[in-house]
Amino acid sequence: MTKQDLVDVLAQKAGISKAAAGECLNVILDEIGKALVKGQEVVLTGFGKFMVGKRKARTGRNPQTGATIKIAAAKVPRFKAGKALKDLVK
Repeated sequence: MTKQDLVDVLAQKAGISKAAAGECLNVILDEIGKALVKGQEVVLTGFGKFMVGKRKARTGRNPQTGATIKIAAAKVPRFKAGKALKDLVK
């Protein structure tokens, strides 16, 4: 399922135009992104939780040359599925 598929379903079920549905979806995704940038968690009860995880610095290898390289620490987005979503997928 793509973002456009979600827009189509949202427009149909809410009885609004596809343009309005697309704008709603964009606002939701933007706000989730802004919250993650601030280091906040976004909890959608029954669906899951978006959070920022930390990845430690580590060493890696360049696959072409085999040379050892240093990979810097990074913040990465994480998602943990909620119980309702896990049960639905089973």
